[in-house]
Amino acid sequence: MLFTIALVGAVLALAYSLHIKIFSYWKRKGVPHEKPLPIVGNMKGVVKKYHFRDINQRIYEKFKGQGPIAGMYMFFKRTALITDLDFIKQVMIKDFSYFQDRGAFNNPRDDPLTGHLFALEGEEWRAMRHKLSPVFTSGKIKQMSKVIVDVGLRLGDAMDKAVKEAKVEDGNVEVKDLCARFTTDVIGSCAFGLECNSLQDPSAEFRQKGREIFTRRRYSTVVQSFILTNAKLARKLRMKVLPDDLTQFFMSTVKNTVEYRLKNGIKRNDFIEQMIELRAEDQEAAKKGKGIDLSHGLTLEQMAAQAFVFFVAGFETSSSTMSLCLYELAVQLEIQQRLREEIESVLANVDGGELNYDVLAQMTYLDQVLSETLRKHPLLPHLIRETNKDYQIPNTDIVLDKGVLALIPVHNIHHDPEIYPEPEKFDPSRFDPEEVKNRHPMAYLPFGDGPRNCIGLRFGKIQAKIGLVSLLRRFKFSVSNRTEVPLIFSKKSFLLATDNGIYLKVESV
Repeated sequence: MLFTIALVGAVLALAYSLHIKIFSYWKRKGVPHEKPLPIVGNMKGVVKKYHFRDINQRIYEKFKGQGPIAGMYMFFKRTALITDLDFIKQVMIKDFSYFQDRGAFNNPRDDPLTGHLFALEGEEWRAMRHKLSPVFTSGKIKQMSKVIVDVGLRLGDAMDKAVKEAKVEDGNVEVKDLCARFTTDVIGSCAFGLECNSLQDPSAEFRQKGREIFTRRRYSTVVQSFILTNAKLARKLRMKVLPDDLTQFFMSTVKNTVEYRLKNGIKRNDFIEQMIELRAEDQEAAKKGKGIDLSHGLTLEQMAAQAFVFFVAGFETSSSTMSLCLYELAVQLEIQQRLREEIESVLANVDGGELNYDVLAQMTYLDQVLSETLRKHPLLPHLIRETNKDYQIPNTDIVLDKGVLALIPVHNIHHDPEIYPEPEKFDPSRFDPEEVKNRHPMAYLPFGDGPRNCIGLRFGKIQAKIGLVSLLRRFKFSVSNRTEVPLIFSKKSFLLATDNGIYLKVESV
């Protein structure tokens, strides 16, 4: 009995000692910070009462101007929320060698689809980035754009069908789901070489699996948040994030596609084809669980992981951006009309009036509208970089120890009235060339910046632009009695997402 009491006492003493050591970090550093709570740190209420962007906003507003960073704790993780744009540039570009990793969860041994470019670290990330960079050149995107234009035509037809069906009911069209079906078909074709047909059939398998990635959780949202913010510990605990059947679906899809193409000598201008060409042979090291060694090319598991993240990032972010853009255009009809006039004016000078990659470059107002959409509605609330060695913040005596997270609060910067006056106002003129030139380059970060920016940003923008042009040429969008103004955003989804969809009144032009 005495031994048990002593053991419990020792465990409690150790736990208290660790608590003091972890949660006194910023106080010992002399960094302005919010007092943490046991276990949750500064994350009380996350995914239930608050979203990450709400917690970031509270700390950003409280400590901005008191120094380059504010201290916070994402559960047990010591995190430096950066409030100074110059220091953000140091982290993302000038001193990138100290902040190469995202600290994102990856566990390729137990959860193979997490071994993708977004989450990989160190030399594994460098090797994979170098391997995949040729896939996302403007030339390769131009080749893929022909497929996107074809799917865009089907998007217009699907919208026409939705409008006719809506007239029978209440006249509203839920545009988010339709945009998601468009981007699912685009990514399914460009990444997997498959005709998904979700525009024709909303219950198509690829659309269902795409939806499940964001609606089905392996764990509760609180546990998911813990994995998100304590990636290395979660990996040591052999945790996974994806349900096994979803992993199996994407793994078998890539495996079957690759094997079929190799057996039948089939080639296409898509992502899978590019990876097949990059792949020299399977790697014994990866098979034995010794990590990722790309010296011999890509394994099927690695190919599946890259195709998976291309699918997830490409269909969800672009569809959300498209639907949020249509919402803003529905609220401000004069902006919508100006954009439609630009589209028609540019296409009037093209033989056959057909949309293509080169024509999109002439639509400068479209680019401004899309940029303002991503300014007001960045899909990620923040960017994370992890210090891989001790780092002294320039012009201060503050040293960030190895393993500390640097958090760049993208949403809060995009909504800072000192940077963007009236931040809730949708105003594409913010991206007039002169306005952009006069603004700090780190004041706009929807795709990140530096060596670890979004590798697929060109593809994502082209996909969204083609989808928007395909719709605006044929339809007018306006608010209805079912349109939420303002929109209500989910607190459970890490990516920006509405709770109730986006319903708009849609009419043929």
